[in-house]
Amino acid sequence: MTTAEAPPTPPGSPTRGVLLDQLTARITPHTRRVAVDGPPAGGKTTLADELATTLRATGREVIRASIDGFLFPRARRYRRGPYSPEGCYHDSFDFGTLHRALLGPLGPTGDGRYQDHCYDRPTDAVVSPPLRTAPPGAVLVFDGVFLLRPELAAHWDLTIHVTASFDRTLQRARVRDLARLGSTAEIDRFFHERYRPSQQLYAEQARPLERADIVVHNDTPDHPTWQFRTAAHRDGGRHGT
Repeated sequence: MTTAEAPPTPPGSPTRGVLLDQLTARITPHTRRVAVDGPPAGGKTTLADELATTLRATGREVIRASIDGFLFPRARRYRRGPYSPEGCYHDSFDFGTLHRALLGPLGPTGDGRYQDHCYDRPTDAVVSPPLRTAPPGAVLVFDGVFLLRPELAAHWDLTIHVTASFDRTLQRARVRDLARLGSTAEIDRFFHERYRPSQQLYAEQARPLERADIVVHNDTPDHPTWQFRTAAHRDGGRHGT
């Protein structure tokens, strides 16, 4: 297309399967690292899982990993307090280890020997699993928050930003996170005080809606809408920061 931005998909018309087929078609044999970005409970992990399944059905080797495998331990993550949005944005993830263990080895000059995680959340421990070797032509499908921030943005071959309204993500989290956080009141506090303002900080500093190759609107997962962005539009967003 010659326009700056592809028109949004009409609500409720194509199925989720069509979205997955179109995403798969965008992942060429030269695509090595795919980011599926979005807010907590926005649906990014589900979409990444489904995309990995669809890619494997075409015969593509897939490495599936998540930013949660590169968290800092709790003492560092919460050193500004458990509800701090600045702590959520600045202190949560070990980007140095992520580059060294995964993104670098799977990049164009990497040797293909990688670790898909270096942190174990149940034990809150840094770990060092055995190195694996990526099969020829393998693609990394990686989900997480804040994936288009400056420390990471240049290391993806394709970027997908999943959006959903705050009310919808909170509703999902009240089910998903109840066992981990113990009560809906605690979930609400985390989302209002830590997650929502940290996502606002991310939007201001990284502008993921402008930088992403594909934006998926996921308020209704069975009937998402999406936009494919042109290189000219994305470059304009990058140069404007």
